Amino acid sequence: MLSPDLLPWQELNVTSFLMSGIATNGAGLVGEPYRDGDGNEYLPMLRQPVLVFTAGAVALVAARTKALERGMALAIYTRDLFSTSDDEANRAAVAAVASADLDLVGIAVRGPRNAVDRLTKAASKHR
Repeated sequence: MLSPDLLPWQELNVTSFLMSGIATNGAGLVGEPYRDGDGNEYLPMLRQPVLVFTAGAVALVAARTKALERGMALAIYTRDLFSTSDDEANRAAVAAVASADLDLVGIAVRGPRNAVDRLTKAASKHR
């Protein structure tokens, strides 16, 4: 799920990184896991750039919260990550912010289809 206020290049960038967090597992392809200021852990992402649903900030936060509560695999991308330059700086930017204060611009969730469908119910297909 992507924020609707992103520029086209940002949509592609966020989607690529989020998908890497869900889809990859090979040695050397991904960085370290992300942790927010509350200690919640998120999947690592590819170190290189992929495409989805659009949802506002409220729906993004609600979906992330529900996914965490349900123990679903989750990758996040915050607005702060547009100004970082490498994987270590990305994790540091997430770790510096409390979970409730993360400025989410995208999330990716992996889980049973019906559970994911419920999480993305408030989103619309990306155009």
